[in-house]
Amino acid sequence: MTPPAETFTRQPWHEVPPAIAALIRSRTEHIVADMTRAIRDEVPAYRRPLESAVGRDLTESIRRAVLQFAELIEHPDSAQDHHLDHFRHLGRIEFLNGRTTDALQAAFRVGARVGSRRYAEFVQEASLPPATVLTLHEAVLIHINALSNESVKGFLAAQSRSEGEVKRARRALVERLLEPPRGQERASLGPLAERARWTLPGAVASVIVRSAGRFSVPGADGEVLSLSRGSDLLLIVPEPETSGLIDRVRDAARGRVAVVGPTVPPHETWLSLQCARLAVDRRAELPAGPGDAGAFLRVDDELAELHLLRGAPIGQLIGRRVLGVFADLPRGRAVRLAATLDALLMSWGRTAPEVAQALGIHPQTARKRLRQLEELFGDRLGDPRFRFEALLALRTHALHADTG
Repeated sequence: MTPPAETFTRQPWHEVPPAIAALIRSRTEHIVADMTRAIRDEVPAYRRPLESAVGRDLTESIRRAVLQFAELIEHPDSAQDHHLDHFRHLGRIEFLNGRTTDALQAAFRVGARVGSRRYAEFVQEASLPPATVLTLHEAVLIHINALSNESVKGFLAAQSRSEGEVKRARRALVERLLEPPRGQERASLGPLAERARWTLPGAVASVIVRSAGRFSVPGADGEVLSLSRGSDLLLIVPEPETSGLIDRVRDAARGRVAVVGPTVPPHETWLSLQCARLAVDRRAELPAGPGDAGAFLRVDDELAELHLLRGAPIGQLIGRRVLGVFADLPRGRAVRLAATLDALLMSWGRTAPEVAQALGIHPQTARKRLRQLEELFGDRLGDPRFRFEALLALRTHALHADTG
């Protein structure tokens, strides 16, 4: 049990005549009505109908405060846990209803002013010494301050608990977004996004910030989701093309390596991350260049290469089947013919002049090489499926040559 000595550092109730308590109890409903009217007039947050939940909570709390004040005058050393629990609960209710501690404390101040005026009238009515008014005024202030503090404690405890729940929901949401789907079933993201207090956007992009350390995007903590993976930080940026958030991420990542995956619908966030991760891994395999200490990269222009890297074993199999004809040729000749095949496949009309221009060689040299390709591949050069596989094989070979 909590005695007043632990709640109130000063206890002027010992000095208040018990006759005041009797008058308060006999006029309780009038005092409650006056306080309620004044609070509703002066504090906009409480201008709700008295029959509403807000109105009922307000009236009940005012009545309890008035009766507790009378109880303290009658029994200054009585335990007060039951009252303090109520006002902590009131603080929790105020938070859950979206009101603020400012409104709550304003209501207590208005109630204290009205109470002090009414109690001063009781002093005159009971023909008590005028000095009693000062003692009563001090008692009201101490009492209301204690109740206000308990309500704020309840408010802050509820706020902290809510913020913890939001953090847990946001982490669960990030993990859900970054997890590849199993089969065709796709769970709705709406309820989890609502619990995480995150407006589900039409599009997102995943960002990997390497060696992030203490990293944040100023002013965007509520909009940009994040999750740490080792020394990397994974970000989910909503509406990257229109919100301006990508520019803020770029500014925050200055001096670090950050890779932005392609823009995708929210249910494909995992795919955006996969592309960014492949780009990060590919970059790590390439020789270091100038400015590698920090870079902000977008992978949109290298999706084909990332696709080939992801399916590298299949690409190598296709390469052996398509380009195996070069295996028995001298290395120099094989390299020249592979480049000629690539230029041929990439040309519009597949003519010697086009190939010659692409390779920077004489048209006659190009014709000679094209004849050699016809000898090696025959009619397959005209087969669309073969041309597609040949392009895949050549690109895969070039990617492995870059990273090897």
